[in-house]
Amino acid sequence: MALPQDLKYSEDHEWVKADGNTVTIGITDFAQGELGDIVFVELPEEGDEMTKGESFGSVESVKTVSELYAPLNGKIVEVNEELEDSPELVNESPYEDAWMVKVELEDTSQLDSLLNADAYAEITDA
Repeated sequence: MALPQDLKYSEDHEWVKADGNTVTIGITDFAQGELGDIVFVELPEEGDEMTKGESFGSVESVKTVSELYAPLNGKIVEVNEELEDSPELVNESPYEDAWMVKVELEDTSQLDSLLNADAYAEITDA
């Protein structure tokens, strides 16, 4: 399982990459592996507000539909439109091509509540 050390992680299996007060969010390699072949990704609209702990979309695989839970509060400033036509990117490239949303944070101190790679590995037994 790939687990980039430079990212932060949520217990709900989202990864977060910070760049100033903007973060990029996707689902982890562990999550996509558990879901199996991804066939559909539903994402919010640009300009929508994201509230920590609430659903901001879903990922559908051949096995199940799984909600995406916001790891932070903020405003969605960009959505990865490519996933609409190519949901399989989530399986092929969870940390690069399959980012889901970019979010402008209300408060960057929220990042402190996320897990580092070692702590995330512990909860996934990786």
